[in-house]
Amino acid sequence: MTYVPKGSAADGPYAVELDPKRSGLVYSALRVVDIEPGATHSFATGESEWIVLPLTGGCTVHAEGEIIELLGRRSVFSGVSDFAYVPRDAQIQIASGAGGRFALAGAKCERRLPARYGSAPEVSVEHRGSGTCAREVRNFASADAFDCDRLIAVEVITPGGNWSSYPPHKHDEHRPGVEAELEEIYYFEIEPGEEGQEGFGYQRVFPSRPGGTDVLAEVRTGDAVLVPDGWHGPSIAQPGHSMYYLNVMAGPGEEREWRICFHPDHTEGYR
Repeated sequence: MTYVPKGSAADGPYAVELDPKRSGLVYSALRVVDIEPGATHSFATGESEWIVLPLTGGCTVHAEGEIIELLGRRSVFSGVSDFAYVPRDAQIQIASGAGGRFALAGAKCERRLPARYGSAPEVSVEHRGSGTCAREVRNFASADAFDCDRLIAVEVITPGGNWSSYPPHKHDEHRPGVEAELEEIYYFEIEPGEEGQEGFGYQRVFPSRPGGTDVLAEVRTGDAVLVPDGWHGPSIAQPGHSMYYLNVMAGPGEEREWRICFHPDHTEGYR
């Protein structure tokens, strides 16, 4: 399973549940949960650390005796959100008075770090690329922005008609100082058109080794793509429909770092 259409990874309360037992990945995990107004959702973190990230709406996270209030946002296209980090081996409850949709980005980890709040104003927003390769990267839990044990997570907004994740790149080998070994999950949402039309995008992953991952997927809101290995990119947004994706990454390296290798046959000037 590499392309995960909306609904195909639903389980119980989760619209998306991608953890090692069903995704084939070892370290990275993603869950998406819809919480009705006034309702709660509880889960055990197990061997993984998690970030609770509002996609739509706000919530209160109860973790380790801490109460973390998240203002959230109207939608992923309206701006960055605050978030909550919760540790492994804990019982967590999420409560939402007005209801909403929340992503749980997770990574199997060793260290047990404290639960804590991530502030929206402190999220570094990077404008990467130019022309038709321009996009917005929200580095809320990048390796150098927020302390986690294994988890790396960022959001990307690709304007309609633009390419992102370009040039194609990979991070499936451990090469000290050059490339880090990281699995990755892409979770997509597509901004509706002016009259509410559903939009779409495309995601490419192609082999970096014989027998490696090879997929070209048309993606819509609620879809996901797994990248256990391989060159990935471009991510292409339909004209008139901005594309959002949440990237969740983790790997076996002793050092938490994001080091990538660009495909040699593509122009690196478009990064």
